[in-house]
Amino acid sequence: MNYETFKQEFAEDIKEKLYERGYDDVRISFNNVEKTNQNYEAMSVVPEGNNVGVNFNIENAFASYEHTDDYAGVLASATMVIADGLDRAPAIDVSALMDYENMKEKLSVEVISADANADLLANVPHDRMEDLAVVYRFVMESSEDGRASILVTNNLMDRMGVSHEQLRADALENSPEIRPVVIMGMNEVMKEMIDPEVYEMFGIPDDAEETMYVATVPDKNSGAGVIAYQDFMDQAAERVGGDFFVLPSSINEILLVPDNGDMTADALRDMVKDVNAKEVSPEERLSDNVYHYDSKDHVFELAEKFEARQQEKKTEIDEKSEEKGSVLKDLKDKQKEAAAKPPVKDAAEKAAKSKGREVL
Repeated sequence: MNYETFKQEFAEDIKEKLYERGYDDVRISFNNVEKTNQNYEAMSVVPEGNNVGVNFNIENAFASYEHTDDYAGVLASATMVIADGLDRAPAIDVSALMDYENMKEKLSVEVISADANADLLANVPHDRMEDLAVVYRFVMESSEDGRASILVTNNLMDRMGVSHEQLRADALENSPEIRPVVIMGMNEVMKEMIDPEVYEMFGIPDDAEETMYVATVPDKNSGAGVIAYQDFMDQAAERVGGDFFVLPSSINEILLVPDNGDMTADALRDMVKDVNAKEVSPEERLSDNVYHYDSKDHVFELAEKFEARQQEKKTEIDEKSEEKGSVLKDLKDKQKEAAAKPPVKDAAEKAAKSKGREVL
């Protein structure tokens, strides 16, 4: 069965399966979906008389069918996912979506890879943070199981009659309120994730020094966006204890590593690349780069830029030191030269005696 035939048969069978689950009539269409780090053809399923539905990745379904040759299994899995999405779909008043004053309390920020999402960003208001892009999203509902949200596009922004500057200001003010920062030491995270008895087997004392921290939001959905919050960097520096490296674990969280000399930027960068390649799914990948926050100068930048900036400072200090040394040397040379000359009084007396001899 080829892709086009699969799509049509799958749509009809999904309709039938959803009917059995109580969805008497649904509208099914196919459209291209452009999301963070991914672009795919989706099967859009919307219950009749409703304005909210589910976009299901039909390309993935076809790939699963080709891989397993189990059409019934793929259909059953898709039915469960779509039905669950429809069951949990929030009731949305479409007219209210255009009311910015009503919607702005749901406004939040998130960060995505600027390079991987260049096409998406062409139609989306955004701001750059090095190789990352800060985008804006209305979060309708969110939990650890998922979320319902709307990415703010240029078109939506224009229809709402709001400027990019206002959007940014409102999002930065609102984000910490609806999606507060959560920073936990890695030991805390482990203690929360595993059974207490198992954790005790590791023999980690409660007051053990943290070597890495996780920063995200309570529901962990697109939690890496905290990096764009206005006071996040200084808040994190206070928790970490000074300067720190930022590792883009995924779009859902970032890792903070104290810059105490134990780890180099190159070693951390290699670690990020390795984890991204082996552990992080493409749609959740943020960046292969490592960043640094200088808590004294209050500068967030790529780690390589920080190193270059530190080298410039060192070079400047060395040059000033050399210049100072040169001035001191010149001063000492002049002092020696002055010491080697006869005193003014002696020179005058010698000159007078010399004149006297000439007269005689």
